[in-house]
Order: sequence, then structure tokens, then C-alpha cells
Amino acid sequence: MAYYRCAMMEVETKFRVLSENFSLEDDRNPIEAIKTRMKSPESIRNKLESRDLPLTIESIEKNLNDVAGVRVICGFPGDIYRLAEAFLSQDDVELIERKDYIENPKRNGYRSLHLIVTVPIYLHDEKRRMRVEVQFRTIAMDWWASLEHQIRYKKEVTVTKDEAKELRDCAEQAALLDYRMEQLYQSIQGSDA
Repeated sequence: MAYYRCAMMEVETKFRVLSENFSLEDDRNPIEAIKTRMKSPESIRNKLESRDLPLTIESIEKNLNDVAGVRVICGFPGDIYRLAEAFLSQDDVELIERKDYIENPKRNGYRSLHLIVTVPIYLHDEKRRMRVEVQFRTIAMDWWASLEHQIRYKKEVTVTKDEAKELRDCAEQAALLDYRMEQLYQSIQGSDA
């Protein structure tokens, strides 16, 4: 787990550096917040058992992409793609998988850009590549996902079809607000030029 923590810290540091760089260039910080999390040992065990995989370190490293996670919250959808491109252009970041739930939202309305990457961590006697899941969301996407999770994943709660449709509709409205705010920002910035 310490290796995953180190990899998570490495990714977080990369985004903090990018944040400083973009702040100097643009007079605006595209990153609103950076959140990190480690999957609990119980959650790791449950995921491996649900896939009928062995409970070994080798199995964790081979089969799980989300033991370490970094979430980057941005102001606008355009910021997400700009940051993802800058992050992936770093020569020590290797992209393993990309899932764009902004362009192709999940059926429940969830939106986010997910990247599975490997980054090197430097130990006292070796360099080791570790996987980290990076999620990019806007403030609105994060707000919706957090509340949807609270609503939907309470124990012993059944969500009806109408309620699920209402949650999807809320996700659509949040996405529309994201794009309206981005257009407004661009319009105002354009009129100041």
C-alpha cells in the first residue's frame, strides 16, 4: 500500500506543478481542487473476490487499476481536456486506459474523464512503475456524482425508474450549466481582449 501511496503523491504533485504553471500563464487556475484516496483493504478484498481472483499482492497489481486514485476538480469542461493533455504529455506518465464519460456519459448520467496511468516511484534501491486512476470532473460533475452516490448507495434503498430518470435529468442540467458557464467565461474574456 505504501507504493500506491507514493504513486498517488507523485501524481498529485504533478497536478500541483501544472496548476502553478497554468496560473502563471493564464492568470487563472484551472484546478479548483485535488482529492486523493486509497482503496481500503476490505474494498480491495471484496473486488478481488467478486471477480474470483486470488488475494495476493501480485493479483492486486495485475488486476486492479484503482487502488490509488486522484480526482482533479476543474472549473470548466475545457480545462479537463487541457489538463489531461498536459499531464499525459509528461514523458514519465504512461497511459494504460482512457474512458471519456463526458463525451459518452454513463446511463445513470455520470460524467467524468478517467485515465489509468502508470508513474514511476523511486525507492531507495529501485524504480518501480505503479498504477493510479485519475478522474477529472468539473465542479458540477463532482457535485452531482457526490450527491447521486449518497442518494443511490444507501443500504436497503431501491431507486425507482422515475427516480433514476430524475437523477439523469439532474446530470443533464448540470452538464448544460457547465457548458453555459464556459461559454459565458469565454465571451467575457473575449470582450476584455
